[in-house]
Amino acid sequence: MSRVILPRDARQVRKGGWSTRQQRRSGEMSDGHLGENNFLFTSESVGEGHPDKLCDQVSDAILDACLEQDPNSKVACETATKTGMVIIFGEITSNSVCDYQNIVRKTVQEIGYDDSNKGFDYRTCNVLTAIEKQSPDIAQGVHEGRRDEDIGAGDQGLMYGYATDETEELMPLTIILAHKLNKKMADGRRDGTLPWVRPDSKSQVTVEYRMEGGACIPLRVHTIVISVQHSEDITVEEMRKQLKEKVIKEVVPAKYLDDKTVYHLQPSGKFVIGGPQANAGLTGRKIIVDTYGGWGGHGGGAFSGKDCTKVDRSAAYAARWIAKSIVAAKIARRILIQVSYAIGVAQPLSIYVDTYGTSDKSNGEIISIIRKNFDLRPGMIVKELDMRKPIYRKTACYGHFGRSEFTWEQPKKLCSHWETKP
Repeated sequence: MSRVILPRDARQVRKGGWSTRQQRRSGEMSDGHLGENNFLFTSESVGEGHPDKLCDQVSDAILDACLEQDPNSKVACETATKTGMVIIFGEITSNSVCDYQNIVRKTVQEIGYDDSNKGFDYRTCNVLTAIEKQSPDIAQGVHEGRRDEDIGAGDQGLMYGYATDETEELMPLTIILAHKLNKKMADGRRDGTLPWVRPDSKSQVTVEYRMEGGACIPLRVHTIVISVQHSEDITVEEMRKQLKEKVIKEVVPAKYLDDKTVYHLQPSGKFVIGGPQANAGLTGRKIIVDTYGGWGGHGGGAFSGKDCTKVDRSAAYAARWIAKSIVAAKIARRILIQVSYAIGVAQPLSIYVDTYGTSDKSNGEIISIIRKNFDLRPGMIVKELDMRKPIYRKTACYGHFGRSEFTWEQPKKLCSHWETKP
């Protein structure tokens, strides 16, 4: 008979469990008090100076520079960074003439790395480039000789859209709060409210939910985690105090905070060395931060550095547009949408929906509504969402969704499946 060797923590649970204090000290999840239909869910976000986010912003800054001069630019730009160095590489076919060195340095400066004391300086960092033109094999199979509306997908893949009625943005509360915490710290760094804050930051929010007929109802914030790079002239105790008073209490609605909310603020203590000096960064490594914080689904394709002919980006934006439109129309309280494509083929191969039981319409009826109201050919997505403009640097931090300044966040008024579309 085989013997199962349990970890020490598991053996402790077998013996009768941990006290709340022991659970919190050990990092164990204290959810034994949750009701039958309640659950905990967590999302994270990272700030502008996180190495991966720095790379996303550089890639999208280069995309914007190309689109500003040539709206038909074909761009697939990746970025990597480590101590004192930024590398940009990829494929760009464009009539634009861009100073890549200047774009990289300006982006790093705007993020806030402007002094070697912060571990990175836009003036002295080494910028390397390895940019080539798009493969002619791809060009002839996707867009050459085709009308805009008949452009094929730039690659195969699957993309997801998600929406939920738990917030006014029709986004999950967990990811909305996580983004807002990072944004608040960056604002405090720039306006002098939090002068000790440096560009690299991370946040994580756990919310207790109740499930009601497939809809997610946020009840309270269970745990907040914040780690932020800082100057050396401040104590851990003072940082924790300011983060709670000047960040958390100004971002998280008071109704979600209670005396049981757990705070892990600067849990590692010291975080002076940050950014690329502490960790290497790459474009496209924060795809869950960029989307729904772990809710819904993800096809695996990153967004930043890709022009709108790449369905990894444009079709994911369209799927969010559809999902938000359906929830805004109260057809469902919560919905997940998947679309898929083949390279060179304009029409999507498939459309899948899941309303989690929150709609009185069948999945087939909802797919009919989608087909009646949305043209999911890549060229038509680009046209309807006006995606050839230099708007992408703004998307590269604090999430691509849930922000009203973007066209895909404006719900479309839908003709239901039995009506005649005007």
